[in-house]
Amino acid sequence: LLLLLDFNPFDNLLCILLGISFTVWFTLLLVFIIVPAIFGVSFGIRRLYMKTLLKIFEWATHRIERGAKDNNHLLYKPYSNAIIAKEPTSLEEEINEIRRRGSNRDLDSASEFEMSDIFYFCRRGVESIMDDEVTKRFSAEELESWNLLTRSNYNFQHISLRLTVLWGLGVVIRYGFLLPLRVTLAFTGVGLLVVLTSIIGFLPNGRMKNFFSEQVHLMCYRICVRALTAIITYHDSENKPKNGGICVANHTSPIDVIILASDGCYAMVGQIHGGLMGVIQKSMVKACPHIWFERSEVKDRHLVAKRLSDHVEDTTKLPILIFPEGTCINNTSVMMFKKGSFEIGSTVYPVAIKYDPRFGDAFWNSSQFGMVNYLLRMMSSWAIVCSVWYLPPMTREVSEDAVQFASRVKAAIARQGGLVDLLWDGGLKRGKVKDTFKEEQQKLYSKMLVGTQEDRSRS
Repeated sequence: LLLLLDFNPFDNLLCILLGISFTVWFTLLLVFIIVPAIFGVSFGIRRLYMKTLLKIFEWATHRIERGAKDNNHLLYKPYSNAIIAKEPTSLEEEINEIRRRGSNRDLDSASEFEMSDIFYFCRRGVESIMDDEVTKRFSAEELESWNLLTRSNYNFQHISLRLTVLWGLGVVIRYGFLLPLRVTLAFTGVGLLVVLTSIIGFLPNGRMKNFFSEQVHLMCYRICVRALTAIITYHDSENKPKNGGICVANHTSPIDVIILASDGCYAMVGQIHGGLMGVIQKSMVKACPHIWFERSEVKDRHLVAKRLSDHVEDTTKLPILIFPEGTCINNTSVMMFKKGSFEIGSTVYPVAIKYDPRFGDAFWNSSQFGMVNYLLRMMSSWAIVCSVWYLPPMTREVSEDAVQFASRVKAAIARQGGLVDLLWDGGLKRGKVKDTFKEEQQKLYSKMLVGTQEDRSRS
């Protein structure tokens, strides 16, 4: 009797509608996303989505340019290259040029030090302040066209009602439809990874366990790729890393791992974390021999090298995935590779990753955004579009040390990915320039003065 008295037809109808909506939602996810991800197939919907976005971006950019022209506004154009044009000349050549222009005396009779030399260092200092090639690698890459995201170029202002409505419609689509869909897929992929790898951990070591582990990892990572609406183009798959080797790649974002692991299985290397990340790490290591280090162990280079060396010597284990830069760079350059992973003596498989910033900025500025905030930005962007190149395997030559080998691999990755090859350490993202860099410039100047003095004594 109480149930009949409390019965409300509206509440009952609402529950039915919610149940139907959930059933339809989950069915669509299962049929069009999860099942294709399990079998590694695609219906081409994401490619069509990308082409449609490109046409919309082109129209929006054309509309901005036309509106600026009608209103006599100057368009801001980001500098794709350096602000200051610099000739690839040496310190000695530039100082000698300044001396020729600023001194009426013959250079052969000049003293070891010229007051005009000061202008060279002043000019280089001002150039470094105006056009710092290091610091700008740790901020978001600027776009020449507006991609209808909140983070846009400086040109956006109210130009037309249609453009404003289009931007508002994009916000509704990204946050009202894409974001809930992607969050659901992300929880599905991570949840399946934790549960299935924990179950596989109870199987005895052998081929069957390795087979199931690889299939589960591929399936879960492919679901996570769908959670980002990632559109990935893989090139030269015949050069994919093989067991017993080390895969090294440039580093733009934490999702680099998902991008690569959705096309092949790798043994991950990293520090042990707590919380949700710690749960994921513990479950993954039960099914696959990943290499996790305690916080105190990471500082022991010999221990790290020993564990990596033991892993690559076993050809039955998956290739190790390492990002030698040690930090995220903004998709425009490659910075110095740490030499540790190049001292092992194993075959190195270089991989170049290049993101298309028009659809979403994949760069993680860890000093500005936390992981949750960053993932929210990724999942609320239009898509993640990137290209991956598998380069031919490289081995260390007899005449090379670890530093030279690392530089050669880095140069090959930068050349293939169309990135700038920089000699600077990515640790400058949070630290100061080492004194050795300053001393190197001082030694070059001193060497020039000593060399000039010796030449005069001979003459």
